[in-house]
Amino acid sequence: MDHSLEPVLKPALTIWYDGACPLCIREIALMQRLDRHKRIAFTDVANGDAPCPLDRQLMLARFHATTAAGETLSGAAAFAAMWREIPILRPLGLVARNRLVLALLERAYLQFLKIRPALQRWAR
Repeated sequence: MDHSLEPVLKPALTIWYDGACPLCIREIALMQRLDRHKRIAFTDVANGDAPCPLDRQLMLARFHATTAAGETLSGAAAFAAMWREIPILRPLGLVARNRLVLALLERAYLQFLKIRPALQRWAR
């Protein structure tokens, strides 16, 4: 069978992650296992080879996702978009569409970012 004529499907979402962060590596590995339908492209921003839609340092400082339509999301909104693409996490991602829930998740994410360096040192 000639597979050359099969359409190449663009992922629904691109996740930009810090491949130098031990926490990020573990989380992305879990998300890749859960992404059984391969709806997400995972891109390591730390390696310097990937073309980034935003400044590389900004992308390393916060979690980002880019939709198939080209919209780049950050923080809790990026996590929620990722969760919606993973069947087992989809309900959480749908709940996060509520602006109050998303605001609470963003507040929690900002608190996490404050302790992230200490957690990274511990995870190494």
